[in-house]
Amino acid sequence: MEEGRGVVEKALKVISKYGLCDHCLGRMFAVLSKGTNEERGRCIRLVLSMERGAAASRPERCELCGNVFDSIPELVEGMIRASESLEFETFRVGSKFPDPVLRLEEEIWREFSIKTGESIKREFNRELGKAFSQATGKRVSDDPDVLFIVEPYSKRISTEIKPVYLYGRYRKLKRGIPLTPLPGYEKSVASVVCRKVSRAFGGRCVFKAAGREDVDVRMLGSGRPFIVEVKRPKRRRVPLKELEIRGEVEVEWIGYVTRKEASKILSRRHRKRYRALVSVPEGVTEEELKRLCELLENAVIEQMTPKRVSKRRALRVRRRRVYSASCRPVDEKSFELHLLTDGGLYIKELISGDSGRTRPSVSSLLGKEAKCIELDVLGIAEDEDEGQAT
Repeated sequence: MEEGRGVVEKALKVISKYGLCDHCLGRMFAVLSKGTNEERGRCIRLVLSMERGAAASRPERCELCGNVFDSIPELVEGMIRASESLEFETFRVGSKFPDPVLRLEEEIWREFSIKTGESIKREFNRELGKAFSQATGKRVSDDPDVLFIVEPYSKRISTEIKPVYLYGRYRKLKRGIPLTPLPGYEKSVASVVCRKVSRAFGGRCVFKAAGREDVDVRMLGSGRPFIVEVKRPKRRRVPLKELEIRGEVEVEWIGYVTRKEASKILSRRHRKRYRALVSVPEGVTEEELKRLCELLENAVIEQMTPKRVSKRRALRVRRRRVYSASCRPVDEKSFELHLLTDGGLYIKELISGDSGRTRPSVSSLLGKEAKCIELDVLGIAEDEDEGQAT
């Protein structure tokens, strides 16, 4: 009872100096009871009116918020118009209030030692969110599909749309196709994928692969993992069947993932299986090939950043392992080399030696010049499913 009298007395002091609406009056005592701030303010004003008469009546215009809560129905209509072309289920409201309003609220709280209040932004966001949810059936969420940024006085409304993330694996069946667009090439893996995805979702596509192969290298087997991030999508759930890609570039869609899952997929360590066609101008015997594969098995390779990528890669020495190696003669001067290695090992340089920058190399182990003529990636596997690589 005494606490209640304290609230009434403090409220009387506040409204004796400032003409406040029910929202702004009730918000000063938000933590003391359940219900909305407007209901709380109305109750306080009713008690004061019975005791003090007209002195407690609601002003035509609130000196703090300017009756901004009365604009909620109009703002809801604006939010509906701003999102009518978007597909979404969840949302959240954020607002931008002018500094003078926020400063005045802080000054009133400080002047009357208000310790039980709630900020105007928090109440406004909640009440606008409730009204929009009731009007549309959409759900409020801390991780929303759409974030509405509302400027309540100017009635400006903007949207921030959560990206969509798709996980897939691509196969590149023809040489001469770069991973990402390059001058002189009509298409790339990224452009083929993003053209399809952008049209389907109505958003901008960002392609991110787990590693990359050279333009002249095929990507076979189960394909290379990649993530597509669709920025500002108008659709959020496109059936994967609609995204089917076949031809020189083929895609297997694994499914929708979260941003955190996408990051994990791209940062996984991989082992890779390769097939290389190797030329040895001086010629090579079956006995030499047998010895070569024995030496490569479980070898740790120290590889300085290759000359051909030194302009775009940091200069450092990488240590990678060759887990298995097998050789098959093609003719007296060439053979097929099959390898299972750590990801990040440059296979062309493993073969040539790159002027001694890769040790050991096929060239150094044979004691003869060797060169990679063709290279295919036959399989990529994450550590946990390495045994499934083909």
